[in-house]
Amino acid sequence: MASSGTRFPAIIVIDAGGTVIAWSRAAEELFGYHAAELLGRPGSLVLPGNLPPGDQEQWYDLVEARHRDGGTLLVGVAGSRLTPLHASAAWLLSVTPATDEGFRRAAGVLEPIIDHSPVAMALWDRDLRCVWLNNGARRLRSVFPHYEIGRSLAEPLPGTDTEAAQEVMREVLADGTAMIDLEELFVSADQSEERILSTSLFRLDGVDGRPWGVCSVALDVTDSRARRRLTLLREASIRIGTTLNVQKTAQELADLAVPALADYVTVDLAEAVLPADEPLQRLAATDVSIPVFRRAGVASIHEGIPESLWPLGEPVFVPPSSPFTKVLTTGRSHFERVLDTSPGTWLDQDPDRAEIIHGTGMHTLIIVPLRARGEILGITVFVRTDNEAPFTKDDLLLAEELGARAALSLDNARRYTRERTAALALQRNLLPRRLTGSAALEVTSRYLPAGLHDAVGGDWFDAIPLPRDRVALVVGDVTGHGINAAATMGRLRTAVRTLTYMGLPPDELLAHLDDLVVRLTEEDAGPDGFPLDPTGATCLYAVYDPATRRFTMAGAGHPPPALVTPSGEVRFPRPPSGTPIGLGLGAYRSLDLELAEGTLIALYTDGLIETRTADIEAGIDRLGAALAQATLPLEDFCSTVIRAMVGEEHAEDDIALLVARTRVP
Repeated sequence: MASSGTRFPAIIVIDAGGTVIAWSRAAEELFGYHAAELLGRPGSLVLPGNLPPGDQEQWYDLVEARHRDGGTLLVGVAGSRLTPLHASAAWLLSVTPATDEGFRRAAGVLEPIIDHSPVAMALWDRDLRCVWLNNGARRLRSVFPHYEIGRSLAEPLPGTDTEAAQEVMREVLADGTAMIDLEELFVSADQSEERILSTSLFRLDGVDGRPWGVCSVALDVTDSRARRRLTLLREASIRIGTTLNVQKTAQELADLAVPALADYVTVDLAEAVLPADEPLQRLAATDVSIPVFRRAGVASIHEGIPESLWPLGEPVFVPPSSPFTKVLTTGRSHFERVLDTSPGTWLDQDPDRAEIIHGTGMHTLIIVPLRARGEILGITVFVRTDNEAPFTKDDLLLAEELGARAALSLDNARRYTRERTAALALQRNLLPRRLTGSAALEVTSRYLPAGLHDAVGGDWFDAIPLPRDRVALVVGDVTGHGINAAATMGRLRTAVRTLTYMGLPPDELLAHLDDLVVRLTEEDAGPDGFPLDPTGATCLYAVYDPATRRFTMAGAGHPPPALVTPSGEVRFPRPPSGTPIGLGLGAYRSLDLELAEGTLIALYTDGLIETRTADIEAGIDRLGAALAQATLPLEDFCSTVIRAMVGEEHAEDDIALLVARTRVP
């Protein structure tokens, strides 16, 4: 006799006379008969006995059934009366193989399995109207109210969309191909409950050869282990690497994994990833341990994190024979389902760790290397204490996946930090360290780099003494960010100084600077003739002559300067509009003003006035209010203005502020 490999119970429908009127694919697999061979014939051909037995609504029995090949098999038959589909009653039979002695002994005390199964089963006619369901389906009415006798899937109900279910059911009715494990989220009408159901559908063929209906079998997989893991990985893509900050990224990994995967997690990074003022190589090693990592992230289910020997930022010592060192050198994970703390292990060389392990009840361990782009950045350690279940191989795979995702974020943060540090150093070296306004102006400045979410820009400022006590003031902003922007800023600042010493007026100086940048860009063009790194900048250049108190300025796409009169009036004179430097289109014109003695001049970059939520004009209005309220001396004046504009938050873009005051004789 052929054995059955059916996944679901075989479903048979008989009429009041015991004639088979519906026969499922699972029944074909169980008994060996095709539907055409049984439809319209007595059910006793395969299930001997009186079917149905009397007027019972539900019943259960063990039956020695007949297989098509002549053999027999023991099956459990659960029957339920159906809502009449025709003139007479009908019964749905759910048939399950009973092949072992334990099932035979238990059968006498088992209640009908069809109604006590956690599986939700329902039968739908050709019009997709529910004609039968078990208790498992009834329990899901809160999220799927169509589980009700006589209710059609096409009936609209608040909060429930069944269009997709109707489409799939009609496909099953049309071609007879079963649909397996269709997963979908269902939400109750009041939004208070969410359930994820994995539903399988198969067709029942009627005695007339036409489809009789569809049987649905649904499993609630909302809280399944696999789903929890998928949810954790989905959260990892959202919660790990939210900033380009190494320490925060490491802590995000630890926080995510506790308690979802482990009771205690550490993230320890190599010196190259988490540098400190004191290199690890200079730290003294103990007799049995050496400093290898720095602690970058740690989380525990216990308050105060009693499992951790080292606080964040401190060096982590490990014995050379420990699994931590082995993972670092081999790049392969370490997995101990049951942590071996017996004498003779590496813990003999690490009594502090051994004491913590015994004291906190650590009993299972995973150590995963943090590898990105072929380089090992550190390790992350997963431990369970209160959770008595040991780690499994599936837990190891999950830990490795979390580690891989975190490693990429850590590497991105490291690379960003390196570039930003280099760009900041370059920028600071290229900016003037000491400004002088000679006898004409009192000058001060402030430079504020952008917050951690942005790279260093190419803002610059300068005050250049000229003959006859005149002073040139300049502020500019190179497009782009990073080292290239900082380097370009240095080239432009040098070019401006060179052109200034030639005695050019502001409009001519900007025209020469524009032409110079265009030529430099062309020289840097690639084989295709396009520039490898297009250069552009905005700039405001002005010259103040104390003899005439004339202030002459020209702009290249830059925000206007601010002038504050001795009486406190603030205005923003706008020079004739000029295109940014580097486009090769500029025809610049100067604006000539006369300043009263004691007038304040403020030149700035757009980072001071522009935000993601407000345009430049709104920022200029805010700056005018801040300048009117700021007080002397100039050092305090600059700090007050920047604090009023930015507050305590990180600046969204680099800020350069150059403030000068005409001297009073």
